Amino acid sequence: MRHGLLLVDKPPGCTSHDVVRVARRKLGQKKIGHCGTLDPDATGLLVLTLGWGTRLTRFLIRAPKVYAGAIRFGTATDTYDASGTVLRTAPIDGLDRDRIAEAMSGFVGTYEQQPPPYCAKKIGGVKYYELARRGEEVPQDRKPVQVYRFDATSSFDTDVIDFELSCSSGTYARSLAHELGERLGSAAHLTALRRRQVGDFRVDDSISLAELEAEATDPDNLEGWIPFDEIPLPFGEIRADQQQERRITHGQAVLVDRLEMEEGDWVRVVNERRHMLAVGTVIERVGTRGASLVQPRIVFK
Repeated sequence: MRHGLLLVDKPPGCTSHDVVRVARRKLGQKKIGHCGTLDPDATGLLVLTLGWGTRLTRFLIRAPKVYAGAIRFGTATDTYDASGTVLRTAPIDGLDRDRIAEAMSGFVGTYEQQPPPYCAKKIGGVKYYELARRGEEVPQDRKPVQVYRFDATSSFDTDVIDFELSCSSGTYARSLAHELGERLGSAAHLTALRRRQVGDFRVDDSISLAELEAEATDPDNLEGWIPFDEIPLPFGEIRADQQQERRITHGQAVLVDRLEMEEGDWVRVVNERRHMLAVGTVIERVGTRGASLVQPRIVFK
């Protein structure tokens, strides 16, 4: 079994799970997942997790995302994007780039966002889009999201404007487009979306789905492959000696000197050869000299 990450540039017209299915077939491995769904019409970076990499999804999926896309004004759809049915039309008289850019800036920061009715979010094990397709009521449960940047990057050409978006995980660009139209007293929907970045991972370093299907099955020779021991994690690292390595691989806590972390902090644990052994948490500060007790939570062996 292979362990690591594979960065894939998803094309339009397929689901994120379709990409996973191709990777499973091509690499001959069932244990493959991904770190954040892209809508079928969206393109761009999909971070696939392989083997032990799947156990790191909870940390990688939280990374901020960067997108580029386009918004069309004058019509709102039931899916908040171009694949949906038009629900209403509204005039765009008086809209220009400056007005739109000013309204976009009002989303920057933390705000309560309503997920689209057609999305994979679940309630009671049922996805929102399943409820919507059955004509059942979709919950109106706004949730806090963080928008770091939401900028217009083109002129307002006829009825479309291009944008760049940097946001927290869980932010729906479709909802931003829909709500932007409402704030401007008009209507709007998303017409294009491309994910450029997930945390430190960039689409420029990925492999296309077509290339994945055409290339050899050895991921070490694939563009976009990140070996397990080289996966960047959003927390600190400690290096275990041989005695500590034995304890860690048995799930036992180890005492680490001069660890500048607080109780509850996560830490990556590597051995003297810099192979990742585990991720764990600081469970106790010991004495006054900066020693800490680290408990492995996920052990890789």
